[in-house]
Amino acid sequence: MKFGKEFMSQMVSEWQEAYIDYAYLKTILQDIQSSRKTSDSNVQTKPSFARNLSRRYHREATFSENHDIVVNTVTRELETVYETAFLKAGEAGGDSEVAFFRTLDREFNKVNSFYRFKVEEARNEALALSKQMDALIAFRVRVKEKDPPPSNSVSVDVNALAYEIGSSSKSKEHIVTLRDLMRNDEAAKESILERIRLNKTRENPLSAIKNILKVSKKEELSFTKENLKRVEEGLQVAFIEFYQKLGHLKNYSFLNTLAISKIMKKYDKVARRHAAKLYMEMVDSSYLTSSDEVQQLMQRVESTLTEHFCNSNRSQGMKLLRPKVNKERHRITFSTGFFFGCAVSLIVALVLIVHARNILGTQGQRTYMETMFPLYRFFGFVVLHTIMYAASIYFWRRYRVNYSFIFGFKKGTELGYRHVLLLSFGLGTLSLCAVLLNLDMEMNSQTKEYNSFTELIPLFLLVLVIAITLCPFNILYRSSRFFFLAVLFRCIAAPFYTVSLPDFFLADQLTSQVQALRSIEFYICYYGFGDFRQRRRNTCRSNNVFTTVYFIVAVIPYWLRFLQCIRRIIEEKDLHHGYNAIKYLLTIVAACFRTAYTLNRGSTAWNIAAWVVSGVATFYATYWDIVVDWGLLQRGCKNVFLRDKLLVPHKLVYYVAMVLNVLLRLVWLQTVLNLKFGSLHGETIIALLACLEIIRRGIWNFFRLENEHLNNVGKFRAFKSVPLPFNYQEDRNQDN
Repeated sequence: MKFGKEFMSQMVSEWQEAYIDYAYLKTILQDIQSSRKTSDSNVQTKPSFARNLSRRYHREATFSENHDIVVNTVTRELETVYETAFLKAGEAGGDSEVAFFRTLDREFNKVNSFYRFKVEEARNEALALSKQMDALIAFRVRVKEKDPPPSNSVSVDVNALAYEIGSSSKSKEHIVTLRDLMRNDEAAKESILERIRLNKTRENPLSAIKNILKVSKKEELSFTKENLKRVEEGLQVAFIEFYQKLGHLKNYSFLNTLAISKIMKKYDKVARRHAAKLYMEMVDSSYLTSSDEVQQLMQRVESTLTEHFCNSNRSQGMKLLRPKVNKERHRITFSTGFFFGCAVSLIVALVLIVHARNILGTQGQRTYMETMFPLYRFFGFVVLHTIMYAASIYFWRRYRVNYSFIFGFKKGTELGYRHVLLLSFGLGTLSLCAVLLNLDMEMNSQTKEYNSFTELIPLFLLVLVIAITLCPFNILYRSSRFFFLAVLFRCIAAPFYTVSLPDFFLADQLTSQVQALRSIEFYICYYGFGDFRQRRRNTCRSNNVFTTVYFIVAVIPYWLRFLQCIRRIIEEKDLHHGYNAIKYLLTIVAACFRTAYTLNRGSTAWNIAAWVVSGVATFYATYWDIVVDWGLLQRGCKNVFLRDKLLVPHKLVYYVAMVLNVLLRLVWLQTVLNLKFGSLHGETIIALLACLEIIRRGIWNFFRLENEHLNNVGKFRAFKSVPLPFNYQEDRNQDN
């Protein structure tokens, strides 16, 4: 791999603007090379005597002292910057070389300044963690005093130590000194404990209400083992995150130094100069390369974590500190391909069986579409959604969108697109097997019932999927499953929890799965009332509760997003979230009117109302998708109707995505127009429209996270902030 590509691949993507612009410097070198070729061609036309004289002068200059550049150190606004003077600007191609060094100086000063700023941040964070460790040690001592060990207590050890000291000629003085030290130590610990409070890092509905009512969330100190364990876990996570930040800083220094070394070697080769050595001496003496503060901080973190959290077991401590990488395994690729092949084979088999038996022409076909099809299409919706999510992951990785950081996944546990496809095709294979087993279209002529066991297959499959999702054992990506369940719980419990990006991102996914939620409702009704024995849905259709819930299910996802927006308004005092809440409120009203019109066909009033409200909601939501969520259609940017920064190099992709978003937003038109598509059953049309909405959401996912990533890049935000367990009195005074 060429260095330029390796340089890009090892960047912290959110800091990419702060790295040396290696690619641009290479383009300047190409200009220098072109100028050199032109100059050499002119030299070729000189007489041989002049040409030999020129070669002799060049050969003598090679062995003479290097005077191509002079690097000056200048202090500006209390900051040291470096300026390079190119001494041979009058030679052929000199203008390009002057531009090269001017650009190189600007880039190097940018890198040096950024590194100094980040090291200063790290230094402040190290001081905060040091104070947290002081509080933890004092907290540990108090917990042990409340629950002393059964033997070898502290008092016995102190007495023994005092006895040993007392055996010398100055025993009394030593004992007094020891006692004084113990008193001072105890006083220091008591002073620390008096100045700290325990932060409540675990949210619950009660803490949310207290937050809304401006009631303090700080806990009084309670010296229990449970609190000690919680504090230790929180501080351990903070140290690990801090260590990884330091690792990125160290790599930042190394990569940029290496990039400068590479580009200077290329410059010497292209321009036939000897400037690299002098310039690299300046780089080596700069703060970027000479400062060892980051290395010292890393060593301090290693020793602290090893001593206080790993019982002085260094190998265990380093295992915690090293970043965990989710390796791509061949068996994942093989299993994904295997299940994909099985799914394709089952689809082909299903089509052939339907055609061979002429099932579509039987009397039970309509009954099947109204009963069994709504049960199985739920799995189809889930499979399609996960496939779209896998596609998003693939393109996020390709265009270096840091989705793992944005979602807050635990390092080393994030799923790649192959893992998600494996789950998708595995579920698809199971669902298709169930469909084939449950393809009987006719009931038993004697018992007038369907086979009860086969009729229960969809329910068994649904229970299996739920059981795997809730399984507590460490199988099938437990960390990801638990993360999903935790976020889902926070979505359902809105607005009792602070809303983070994973929360509203998942809630947005649910808004595109209304038909899947209605399928779950049908599961409950179909099996709860026993209609599965006769394969009918008469009870569900005639039940007023079912009809009412049918309305509510369509509203629930949008209502959850509305509540999340309200919570963010209260916390962040930003009207931007209020405008977002209006979008979901309009969508709720539109969904209700369209559902009411569906159930009251022929009503002109419901038709007009559905048209008007849906049109307004669609326009508002489309504008929000493209302008706010995707950050496109910006004025005055260099990319027409887009934005200044784009990750996908082909602009056509963005224009196509905007057009598709508008078109797929209009799928609700079928609801009010009641269009017929040949011999397609109504349930099939509903399923197809739901699939189009899932595809729209999949497209939205990529550009939504791309915009979020670019916002993080603009703010150089590459690490999550870990809440610290203790809060000092002076910190509270500063906050107030």
